[in-house]
Amino acid sequence: MAERRMFAKSIIDSDAFLEMPQSSQLLYFHLSMRADDDGFVNKPKTVMRMIGASDDDMRILIAKKFIIPFESGVVVIKHWRIHNYIQNDRYKETNYKKEKALLELDENKAYRLSDTKRIQPVSSLETQVRLDKDSIGEDIDNKVISIHAKKFTPPTIQDVKDYCNERQNSVDPQQFIDYYTSNGWMVGRNKMKDWKAAVRTWERRTKNQSKPDNKPLARYADL
Repeated sequence: MAERRMFAKSIIDSDAFLEMPQSSQLLYFHLSMRADDDGFVNKPKTVMRMIGASDDDMRILIAKKFIIPFESGVVVIKHWRIHNYIQNDRYKETNYKKEKALLELDENKAYRLSDTKRIQPVSSLETQVRLDKDSIGEDIDNKVISIHAKKFTPPTIQDVKDYCNERQNSVDPQQFIDYYTSNGWMVGRNKMKDWKAAVRTWERRTKNQSKPDNKPLARYADL
């Protein structure tokens, strides 16, 4: 396998690439540097952990179509043939021939899933995820393919306080933390996935509960 890798300016200078967070760009470069001679990377999660990249960074690369994931956990650099040309005497074919068979080259020599195969290599991994606009800079069609599900982490009381202050609501952060800590962070019969959504639910309930109490206060205020 060749030790040197090249990057086409037509790809990395494009608006689509430069509009991504720098952490996503960095992950792309590291994945490309560790790809085999056909552009396949067999340990993307290891590369992510090594450079401190987040799940969102990987999701963005997939959603922006800079990499193509497979159910096996392998990913391939979509524009590999545009970035790199390796002479035949130095070229070593990838070990991931099954995944390679699902691909074809478009007119620009970029990888794409073959229309004739009609095999969805990431069908079990496809999820409907709305990524935080602060981490992406925009909504990516509200449809993102995830390599692995993001594990829920309970917030700290400071996290809840900051979010409540941001929304200027009357939710009691300590009461919120105590309630969900006591029930194992369950929402009904399901494990909580988004604590901010739960805060907003409490916010709406607090507003609805306060409305009847405000009416008599208004009458007395007129006396």
